Amino acid sequence: MKVLFETPRLQLRTFAATDDTFVLELLNTPTWLQYIGDRQVKTLADAQRYIMNNLLRLYAEQGYGAWVVVLKETGQPIGICGLFKRRYLEQPDLGFAFLPEAEGHGYAYEAATATMEYTKQQLELPRLFAITQPGNHRSVRLLERSGFTLQGTIQPPGETMELMLFDISF
Repeated sequence: MKVLFETPRLQLRTFAATDDTFVLELLNTPTWLQYIGDRQVKTLADAQRYIMNNLLRLYAEQGYGAWVVVLKETGQPIGICGLFKRRYLEQPDLGFAFLPEAEGHGYAYEAATATMEYTKQQLELPRLFAITQPGNHRSVRLLERSGFTLQGTIQPPGETMELMLFDISF
């Protein structure tokens, strides 16, 4: 695992196979299941497969992906934040999710804005998207506070639900 960037309270680093316990916990939180969906990660072996086949694969294929958000003070992983390339969007989208005990402390905003700065400075991408369910009010507020603008809605191919589509240009 490699630390990519830091904020005053957080480090954002790449995933490692040893993050299996954290991934198992995060992917089974009520908010993950409600707003992102069930990834069928029910055991540590499932979590390791998810890390290897999804998270680490993105680094190799795209040069970016989801990163672990770690509290500097304790070294504990508290969430993920990063970039996801969707087939139906021309630029990556910003995604984030945090453990329930990490919500409401400003960590998501801190990680999201640092990810945006890293995207602009290091990856030199001109634009980012963000998608979220209309009922996910906390994510909508975070995106608006971070400078994203609502563009409308989008229905991803093969999905039944429309999502809110935000973007920001650098």
